[in-house]
Amino acid sequence: MSGETDLQKLLASMTPRRYPDVYVFATLPPSAVLPEGVEPVMRFIEREGTTLILAESQAKAAGLAGTFRCRMITLDIHSSLEAVGFLAAITAKLATAGMGVNPVSAFYHDHLFVPAERAEEATAMLRALAAESGG
Repeated sequence: MSGETDLQKLLASMTPRRYPDVYVFATLPPSAVLPEGVEPVMRFIEREGTTLILAESQAKAAGLAGTFRCRMITLDIHSSLEAVGFLAAITAKLATAGMGVNPVSAFYHDHLFVPAERAEEATAMLRALAAESGG
């Protein structure tokens, strides 16, 4: 197993890093090829089609309809894929402010996609959560 599993350590040690780009979610039909110039930060294949999370500028350049204008916040702590409650605590905290979030877990870090216009607020809330947890 790789990464931290202790919830208290995860919360106290996380450092939210907000990226400057605006991202969108887009979809391609099941057998469609990824358009040239498109480099998504996430690609997930479902029965109905392929979901992409990509920079809004790339989506527009490729003629892809994007939805949910968001900013990406990476939680800079190597969380284990088996950690219990980490994203639940984070999404619950953001929910108290009526903020939707789309979390994505990768091998090393968890990434949050929050409404673009509320990214600064989300970052501040996450820093406060870390401080409250002993960070």
